[in-house]
Amino acid sequence: MADQLQVDIVTPDGRAFEGEARGVKAPGIKGSFEVLRNHAPMIAAFGIGQLVVKTQDAYEDLTISDGRIEFATSGGFLEVLDNRVIVLAETVEPASDIDTERAEAAEQRALQRLRESTSPDEREEAQEALDRARNRLRVSMGGV
Repeated sequence: MADQLQVDIVTPDGRAFEGEARGVKAPGIKGSFEVLRNHAPMIAAFGIGQLVVKTQDAYEDLTISDGRIEFATSGGFLEVLDNRVIVLAETVEPASDIDTERAEAAEQRALQRLRESTSPDEREEAQEALDRARNRLRVSMGGV
């Protein structure tokens, strides 16, 4: 369609999404941002948060809610050029694939690690693990 973007979401494990979309919303390092058709060329870093692909199309194995495919991500880079969005993510997981019980267990393990950490590096690693687990929980429950 004329008002669509071509979107590719890629991780070290492979392609997580490829298709057309009306927009992409990402958790930017300095705040969320959205890319729509005819966006200026850019490269941006994003962090732990919710990545949303806005589409009306059906994609096999992906749950679409209100025209949105929601992913939990742990960060990466997003490039926009000529109505094509390429997302290079450390990890990305569709909301429909997130095991809530497993994410809750990861949250509890991260909280325990945070309580037991003795060095700044250990605390930072535990906090990042906690942030990732909580993000997965929020995304799995449809929250932001």
